[in-house]
Amino acid sequence: MPNLNINSRIYKGRGLIKVLENYTVLDIETTSLDCYRGEILEISAIKVRNQQETEYFSELIKIHNKVGAFTTKLTGITNEMILKEGKELVLVLKNFKDFLGDDIIVGHNVNFDINFIYDSMKKNLGRNLTNDYVDTLRIARKVLPHLKHHKLDDLIKYFNLVERNEHRALNDCILTNQVYIRLGELLEPHRQQSVI
Repeated sequence: MPNLNINSRIYKGRGLIKVLENYTVLDIETTSLDCYRGEILEISAIKVRNQQETEYFSELIKIHNKVGAFTTKLTGITNEMILKEGKELVLVLKNFKDFLGDDIIVGHNVNFDINFIYDSMKKNLGRNLTNDYVDTLRIARKVLPHLKHHKLDDLIKYFNLVERNEHRALNDCILTNQVYIRLGELLEPHRQQSVI
């Protein structure tokens, strides 16, 4: 296995703090928080145009190991679901890249998702994920400094959104988009900036 570390992600896009009209929201579910040992279980994304959801992408992925009990409890994803609905990783990565195109990615703590996908695309497709990205976690810390925590669930509660029952990627994309739109209303135009 190639040495995949943060220094090898030299083509990774730039982090932005910006209000966008057009973008793609991304979320993944994994077997571990460690991108060197974990596997991607699910990739979901929503294409947004003029701040309206227009297209959806959501795929379960066949993994080499079994889904652990903790992961199943957290996400609701079972080994049976993976066997029945899971697709080959290479195919899902190709389809996701086609869906994403050149869009800026929006996500919550999105570096986690991007690093997983960047490394997986590099290893399996020989391609780099170069899209710029906006992290709603970073924006939340900037515009809501009084909150004790800025996890997605904290922001869902703060904005009185429908609470999530489980951590599934597509549902998290929908909620992240709602959070992003509300955060954008708090982000004054002169405070929008690029952050590398």
